[in-house]
Amino acid sequence: MSPLTGSRSDQRLRLDVNGVVQGVGFRPYVYRLANEVGLGGHVNNHSRGVTIEIEGSPQKVETFRNRLIAELPPLARIDECHAQAIPVRGEIEFRITLSADNATASTIIPPDIATCDDCLRELFDPGDRRYRYPFINCTNCGPRYTIVESIPYDRPYTSMKLFDLCPDCHREYHDPADRRFHAQPNACPVCGPGLTLHDGAAEVVCDDLLARVIDYLRDGRVVAIRGVGGFHLAVDASNEAAVCKLRERKQRAEKPLAMMAPDIDAVRRFCQVSKNEETLLLEHTRPIVLLKRIENDSLAPSVAYDNRFYGFMLPYTPLHHLLLRGNFDALIMTSANLAEEPIAIGNDEAIDRLGGIADCFLLHNRDILQRCDDSIVRHAAGAKRIIRRARGFVPQSVYLGGQVERSILACGGELKNTIALARDNRVCLSQHIGDLDNPSALGFFEECVDHLKGVLQIEPDLIAHDLHPEYLSTKWALNQSDIPTVGIQHHHAHLVSVLADNSISEPAIGIILDGTGYGTDGTIWGGEILYGDARGFDRLAWLEPVPMPGGEAAIRQPWRMALGYLQHVYGDALNDLDLPFVKD
Repeated sequence: MSPLTGSRSDQRLRLDVNGVVQGVGFRPYVYRLANEVGLGGHVNNHSRGVTIEIEGSPQKVETFRNRLIAELPPLARIDECHAQAIPVRGEIEFRITLSADNATASTIIPPDIATCDDCLRELFDPGDRRYRYPFINCTNCGPRYTIVESIPYDRPYTSMKLFDLCPDCHREYHDPADRRFHAQPNACPVCGPGLTLHDGAAEVVCDDLLARVIDYLRDGRVVAIRGVGGFHLAVDASNEAAVCKLRERKQRAEKPLAMMAPDIDAVRRFCQVSKNEETLLLEHTRPIVLLKRIENDSLAPSVAYDNRFYGFMLPYTPLHHLLLRGNFDALIMTSANLAEEPIAIGNDEAIDRLGGIADCFLLHNRDILQRCDDSIVRHAAGAKRIIRRARGFVPQSVYLGGQVERSILACGGELKNTIALARDNRVCLSQHIGDLDNPSALGFFEECVDHLKGVLQIEPDLIAHDLHPEYLSTKWALNQSDIPTVGIQHHHAHLVSVLADNSISEPAIGIILDGTGYGTDGTIWGGEILYGDARGFDRLAWLEPVPMPGGEAAIRQPWRMALGYLQHVYGDALNDLDLPFVKD
């Protein structure tokens, strides 16, 4: 038998793989592994994940299957791998074939990933062709979710489709031995995105834009910087006047401001950093980590008024590294918005919305297709606790103990809103959306619904909403035509969320001290002990209901609730108590 037709003892296997297998160098990895083992066949992306067909001797096929799991790229994850024997074709070469998108999406879109060490070395190497290029990336790092229009995750379905690869980048993209083999955001100064500087009225032309921006920051100016999932507002964190100016313009009087430091050593100048917290800071997600501050530090006092913690993150884009390395110990890098508005993402949008806040704008021309704020985490009770789930964690799924009968869209609550889409055995969560108390926030909510439905190719059969009739998310859900809806009690949702997050399917006791929630009896609940699961619950105990002084104002000003309980207990005798906050 000819070598081109293979041996009679060969076998061919089809592997359908799902998980985090797109945008993380998985296909190049499969290509190299198949060639090392000596197998023929092909690999391709599609809406359901990745399909691999391998052909060769049974021993080689088995070796490939064992190594496929054991030697995964660091950011890849296989959740399912179904094998099926198929007829031998006599292939002795292995190829990466064109992607297909003719089926319902079920693969997981990768999150945005911080700049890897290899790209950092190139970024600061004067001999490299990407020296100081602020959009350097490879298969192991760079933007993912925020530039994706749809899946499969290929360049034509991202905002990079506007940039044609130059000959050098084209060669890298098609070289299986190169780190940028099939890296979808691949670019360089010749063919990729670029920076511009704007003062709000016109473009600023100069020889070194980054040097000019660094000078602006040193002078105490507020700079709006376009990043991966939106804009940051940046000032020098050691400049009290600049920080106060930012607070006043942003209308953020008291909340702490997030900071970015160039490295761990810089963070240690301001905070206590345990080994576990160092691990969190260095994760490829690069979240904001809440850390205990060190007294008498050199940061501006107004960074975090009367707070024992600072929120620090490390640079996660090449641009961040270029701005911070050797220039600042810390920069304020807070979301670019007015209080309670969504983060700005577009150049024109930023200049229009942030014109009263920023003195200048560092822009680029790689479109952001999905707003995504910075995530916030802390290490507590022996584990990582996600406080705000956004960049780096989205759109990772939570896997359920069983299958949902219908595809479900969950609309979330009014405060700190997040939406979710459930299908089969998993729930895909959106990024942090924020408080739904204004039209722009509701618009962001609708953007997230449309985007998740589009990239996951899910048209929900059912919409779940909070019982509270005045929540904007509830009103939106009830306004959707031709889709059944179901109301969910707020605290029951918290109980079931914790169960799902910990892979528990049996009933459990939940203590929910979340604040107020609209009850099944039409009253406002607050502080519950529930027993139940996803199918239902019993309300075992609760705080005695009392009038809420100021109505819903008591939710945002808890002292009102304290006053309400004191009035309930003491009645008219309340006036005889020595309560400074009442007399004031």
